[in-house]
Amino acid sequence: MSSSLSTRPKTTSNLPVVADVKAAWHTLTIAQTLVQLETDENKGLTDRQVIDRQQEFGANELVAATSRQWWQILLEQFTNIMLVMLMVVALVSGIFDFMEIQAGKTTGLPFKDTIAILSIVILNGLLGYFQESRAEQALAALKRMAAPKVRVLRDSKISEIEGIEVVPGDVIYLEAGNQLAADARLLESVQLQIRESALTGEATASSKTAETELATETPLGDRINLAYQGTEITTGRGVAVVTATGMNTELGKIAALLQGVKNQPTSLQQRLNHLGNVLVGGALIIVALTIIGGMLPDLLRGSFNLTTLKELVKTSLSVAVAVVPEGLPAVITITLAMGTQRMVKRQALIRKLPAVETLGGVTIICSDKTGTLTQNKMVVQQVATLTAEYQIGGDGYIPNGEFQLNGKSVEPLADPALKGLLWGYALCNDAVLQYIDDQWQILGDPTEGALLVLAHKAGIEATAENYPRVREYPFDSDRQRMSVICEQSPYYLLFAKGSPESILDRSTHTLIADRYVELTEIDRQTIRAQNARLASQGLRVLGFAYRYFSHLPDADSAESELIWVGLVGMLDAPRPEVRAAVATCKTAGIRTMMITGDHPITARAIATDLGIAPADSQVVSGNEIAQMDDVTLGQTIDRVSVYARVAPEHKLRIVKALQQQGELVAMTGDGVNDAPALKQADIGVAMGITGTDVSKEASDMVLLDDNFTSIVAAVEEGRIVYTNIRRFIKYILGSNIGEILTIAAAPLMGLGGVPLSPLQILWMNLVTDGVPALALALEPGDSNVMQREPFQPNESIFARGLGGYIIRIGLVFAIVTIGLMKWAFDRTHSVDYPGDPDTWKTIVFTTLCIVQMGHALAVRSVNKLVIEINPFSNPLLLWAILGTILLQLAVVYVAPLRSFFGTHPLSLFELGICFGCSLLIFIWIEGEKLFVRWFRSKSRS
Repeated sequence: MSSSLSTRPKTTSNLPVVADVKAAWHTLTIAQTLVQLETDENKGLTDRQVIDRQQEFGANELVAATSRQWWQILLEQFTNIMLVMLMVVALVSGIFDFMEIQAGKTTGLPFKDTIAILSIVILNGLLGYFQESRAEQALAALKRMAAPKVRVLRDSKISEIEGIEVVPGDVIYLEAGNQLAADARLLESVQLQIRESALTGEATASSKTAETELATETPLGDRINLAYQGTEITTGRGVAVVTATGMNTELGKIAALLQGVKNQPTSLQQRLNHLGNVLVGGALIIVALTIIGGMLPDLLRGSFNLTTLKELVKTSLSVAVAVVPEGLPAVITITLAMGTQRMVKRQALIRKLPAVETLGGVTIICSDKTGTLTQNKMVVQQVATLTAEYQIGGDGYIPNGEFQLNGKSVEPLADPALKGLLWGYALCNDAVLQYIDDQWQILGDPTEGALLVLAHKAGIEATAENYPRVREYPFDSDRQRMSVICEQSPYYLLFAKGSPESILDRSTHTLIADRYVELTEIDRQTIRAQNARLASQGLRVLGFAYRYFSHLPDADSAESELIWVGLVGMLDAPRPEVRAAVATCKTAGIRTMMITGDHPITARAIATDLGIAPADSQVVSGNEIAQMDDVTLGQTIDRVSVYARVAPEHKLRIVKALQQQGELVAMTGDGVNDAPALKQADIGVAMGITGTDVSKEASDMVLLDDNFTSIVAAVEEGRIVYTNIRRFIKYILGSNIGEILTIAAAPLMGLGGVPLSPLQILWMNLVTDGVPALALALEPGDSNVMQREPFQPNESIFARGLGGYIIRIGLVFAIVTIGLMKWAFDRTHSVDYPGDPDTWKTIVFTTLCIVQMGHALAVRSVNKLVIEINPFSNPLLLWAILGTILLQLAVVYVAPLRSFFGTHPLSLFELGICFGCSLLIFIWIEGEKLFVRWFRSKSRS
């Protein structure tokens, strides 16, 4: 039985607890269902029962879990360890400024360092808030699906109520076009078909019947006696009794799964958190060494100098500001935003910025089948008469395609049996093929649409005017066929289509070379073998027959003594471009897995066709997954790439199992049933055209063209973005190490002050570092970006030599700059120096800024020299370097800026020294590249 009664809360209601709470609704007869729900098929619930059940089960709505408030999200942004350190620096700097004001020693604008630092803290906090504060709308989308009006029978009266008022036991009426407001067991069904693709993933509407009891293990998509909340009735009508409402429905279970999926930090966020911890930890060590080293001489002499301690603390403040790359969050955000713009041009809409980088590390793509790998359009691929089997070409609903027999093109109307079959499918059909908005579309059932397109491919365009339909026997789940009688004076022709078994059982003759011959048992065995062969290929198979009448037959004799014509096998055909996309994934070291609600045979056929799995590969069903523990499932996913007849919780378990093995998972989907797995996956990819609102809101990325190849394009862009992020982190942190060591060395060298103020360091980190870093984010990708294995999802930001490079280049920066600092200090403190003695600080400041420009040029490539790279492949970098140099010169030579930043004008000789030091470091980096080339060539030889 459904969870609505198996999880009853304690209540004072008079409604008794049922005896068999473990039964499943699809296993019960109608009578058993009505007894369990204590309702009357002809009267419905009484008003008293409705009130009791509303109190017991509550409103028929989906309930949201408690979520964070906006202010909680905002406060969490300021718990970042680097921002906490900056806030402490701002506080201490403010205290020092206040002490100087009290002592009357202040000069210039007070608290400017404190204000500048806090401004950066606030901006970074707001930036993080706006990235994280997008409210989840997946549950709201689910609620919209669950809120239609309902015709209900209560106290023997039929009335229309809001879906929220429905309770278990209500008798409801189903009509074409209605949306189900609750889960229900069918009591009556007349040609009832319900589109359940949002829940099950199947492309075609499911035929429903009331008079059936099913086995307990029957998958959700095969429970033909049940109807589910949020699904849509396409044809027919029915009566049903509500078995579950609200969070106890299948839709509610999906809502619960969605709420149970916690938002995990992306790989980029994890790497940046690790980066922050390393930087702050390193800064604290350097601060401690600086203070201890600076105080040690006095302490060894047995004295304590408060002035020295104060200067060392000021030095520590500068070190703390220098270690934090204040411009990095903004640079990363802008880089990701630019990546999203490039992805939109390639039909991939990014909903969450960190997903851009995460895409680059994807190791597995778990893809739904219907509408993702396939066209979501039924296409006839094979036609089998008793004597021949034809292959049909063409894509989608386009009425063009070649008929082939034994690999050779043939005229379809030359074979009388094939001709009769094609005419029959054109006339025994209620679909309409039309050309709208530059594309062919089907109005009506997709299966009938495929048959109509097949007839059009042969040039048959039968019309009601030429062949008026005089009688119809609609599809019935018991008969498993549909028949029509058309007038062709002086005769009447009956055309019948349906399940091969049903049509064959009613056939007595067949058509061979324009002659009617009696069907023999050998013929029947041949037809059954054809049917089995087509079905084994994952095709949906229909049989066809017809019969002539000289007068209108009665209903009982019409569908008898039919003339068998043949079989058609149709498939929701794969998108033709997906094969190449799957092949590209293999080249890029990305594994593709199919996880679908469709039949295992169909899933294997599509997977084989697309190259996802070999023809003899194992397909695991949802029932098999349900019987596995997590360990067994983890072992299974290593060797199985195709999963069929899966429920939402199965998809979720598969994604979690992959993540536990260290995989970075992208999950594609378009239905409500995909939403929990989309949210759990590292990258949830929803379909923009066929996708439900629920799937889109649960995803990180939406494909605007529903094309699997767009995922591959997005992965390529993601890899480029991640490479560029590493590039400018290398660029920024290399100089920061040099800044930190230079600042820390000053008091140890007895230079009598800090070479850089916190404000000057902020200027370097935001402008002279930040602007070229943004330009580096636009570096074009390497040609082999999709021809290598993905980087390990859990790799550190410092992996693959980045950490060693940062330390090594930082030391080179520091050695050159410290040497320059000593020279500049001695020069400006000589008796014949004409300028201000503090000019040495401006020399150091300017050198550290200018040095970065040469570094920006050199860091464009790991192994190519600057002269080997096309300078105009990234023209923005050239402008950024030129602009940054001009801005730094303005800080040195423009009086208002000079006053604000506390700089002094430099002579041309001193400025030339600054540029010379920059050239030295540029030459060093380029020399490293040459050395690595030489070393590798020697190793190979």
